Amino acid sequence: MALINTKELSKHEILEKVQTDAEELFRSGKFFCSEAVVQTINEVLNKPYAEDVVKLASGFPIGMGRAGCLCGAVSGGQMALGMVYGRVEGEPMKDKMFEKAKALHDYIKNEYQANCCRVITADWQGEDFKSQARKNHCISITGRVARWVASEFIDDGQIIVKGFQERSSADVQ
Repeated sequence: MALINTKELSKHEILEKVQTDAEELFRSGKFFCSEAVVQTINEVLNKPYAEDVVKLASGFPIGMGRAGCLCGAVSGGQMALGMVYGRVEGEPMKDKMFEKAKALHDYIKNEYQANCCRVITADWQGEDFKSQARKNHCISITGRVARWVASEFIDDGQIIVKGFQERSSADVQ
């Protein structure tokens, strides 16, 4: 995804682009789930972190290095939330970090009844895990997580969208 001027796009347009771009990064084989989320969110935020930040997400696909635990897309989403709500040494923890991290967890659990990769992908076992159907399922989750994170950032004013200034000016009057 090329850097975009989010102020020229509506919330819906940005969310569609974020979802499509994260899905395409995974579909194309350029990245796995966690990496695609981190890469896409870093780009929509106009790269506050160097491109190699995606390396931090490389151990999380297929439930943490193929262990089948926490869904890689969710791991990537949690890292992406840290891009905005995280802290550095000496700073107090922001309540919003915990709030948003739990909300992402709850969103995926409500949608898929779990956050565990092996549960979310239980329909595909053994060699069938390599099937296109399973990959499509994970591509969809990846896109949905990236979209959810971007939506939270927009709603929280961390990503400014087209019409934002007009709405805020009208709210003051």
